Amino acid sequence: MERVRPLPGRRRLLAAAALATVPSALLSGAPAAARSRAVDHPTAEWQPASGSNYTKSSRPTAYPVDHVVIHVTQETYADTLAIFQNPQKRVSAHYVVRSSDGHLAQCVREADIAWHAGNWDHNTRSVGIEHEGWVDRPAYFTDALYESSAALTAAICARYGIPKDRAHIIGHHEVPGSDHTDPGPLWDWSRYIRLVNFM
Repeated sequence: MERVRPLPGRRRLLAAAALATVPSALLSGAPAAARSRAVDHPTAEWQPASGSNYTKSSRPTAYPVDHVVIHVTQETYADTLAIFQNPQKRVSAHYVVRSSDGHLAQCVREADIAWHAGNWDHNTRSVGIEHEGWVDRPAYFTDALYESSAALTAAICARYGIPKDRAHIIGHHEVPGSDHTDPGPLWDWSRYIRLVNFM
């Protein structure tokens, strides 16, 4: 004799219909973990620096953020990421911009203090952006690099209320006590600041 299955109740049908409308990404545990590591800038890829190479913080609550510091890596993009991930190096920046296509890697959360400026006060108050290339090789300063970096800097300035000018967007060589020369004399500051203000 065949057993007759009971029909599902109205409440069960409604619950199933509601569940069917939820995107599958929200039902899995893995994407939730990925979201918790979300980057501060939407087009950046998370490439975390070693925890030995920056200081955890809660900026801008702990320290005001009022500058962006522009760097040039003097290394390739890949080597720069490897340096930041090496706990022996004791150096990092918040972002690295790739020369060929302007791709962004975020290595340190903006709330944390990257060790990029060589000056603790400036580290606490700034976001550091490294640019793939060498100060004496202008071919690395591509349109894609300038445009991607300028969009990033404009967004950082908007987030923290930083004026989009040369007094607040500075080169590494302008940090007090710095012995660095980057971004160097071939970096086009006029173009860069114009792009930042256009974004």
